[in-house]
Amino acid sequence: MEFFHRAKAVRLRSHRDKYLHADEDEESVTLDRNGSSKNAKWIVEFVPEFDNIIRLKSCYGNYLTASNMPFLLGATGRKVLQTLPSRLDSSVEWEPVRDGAQVKLKTRYDNFLRANGGLPPWRNSVTHDVPHRTSSHDWILWDVDVVEIRVDVSADVKKPAAVPHSDSLDSESYTPSAVSINSSTFSRQESIESSVCSPPKMEGRMIYYHVAGDNGEVDDENVESYSLIFKGNGVEELAHRFEEETGLEDVIVCTRSPLNGKLYPLRLQLPPNNVMMHVVLVLPSSKVANDLEEQGLL
Repeated sequence: MEFFHRAKAVRLRSHRDKYLHADEDEESVTLDRNGSSKNAKWIVEFVPEFDNIIRLKSCYGNYLTASNMPFLLGATGRKVLQTLPSRLDSSVEWEPVRDGAQVKLKTRYDNFLRANGGLPPWRNSVTHDVPHRTSSHDWILWDVDVVEIRVDVSADVKKPAAVPHSDSLDSESYTPSAVSINSSTFSRQESIESSVCSPPKMEGRMIYYHVAGDNGEVDDENVESYSLIFKGNGVEELAHRFEEETGLEDVIVCTRSPLNGKLYPLRLQLPPNNVMMHVVLVLPSSKVANDLEEQGLL
């Protein structure tokens, strides 16, 4: 909290070097690489009754809000929005929790502000959630760049006047989201794109993939395929890699038969010699997954 006590305005930078961004529709919150934009700047407010709780206000005068609304049906993450509720309650309150040199932003219900990556619609989205895998821990870590210092802060950390807190939740309220703070020094504003690094030599196999629809359909012509480099040989390890890449959980890695076009789950090992592959990711809640299970293929 000590860094926020001295901060009048901050930027929050995710593990993907993208900034928490208030969209121009004055409602959505996403991730963006342009840290110099006014949309990446958040005004810090303090809640008078608490020493460890803050509110973050966007350039449009709306508050960073942990809503009740699921981001996607069947997924655990809930939407993070910018709102201006009639009463400022716990849905707009965040508790910064230090994690090494970084910060997590925790809601009053122990969710955390999460920067998502992977395939659309997950790409560049922001939710509040509790990571279920160790590999997702970095997704809730944020660096805090102080862009304006509060000049009226005394040694006893005198707080500015703020709108009182209300615990009452009504139809206009949103459930709280996770809060995180991370920064040990004030960082200068730097252009991420200015540093040019030569890419490392790629090793492993190239794997192209699509995410199947409920019935196993894949629109190869109109939907862009995605790819990654995979160094291992195990199907379980590959499935975990896809989960990290896409934000999806418990995906089933399948191939399509060249004879009848049907999907079949990959077994224990991938083909030898790092040959290029095309695979299809099937969601466990889909109809095609149920069909595969009924056929004894899962």
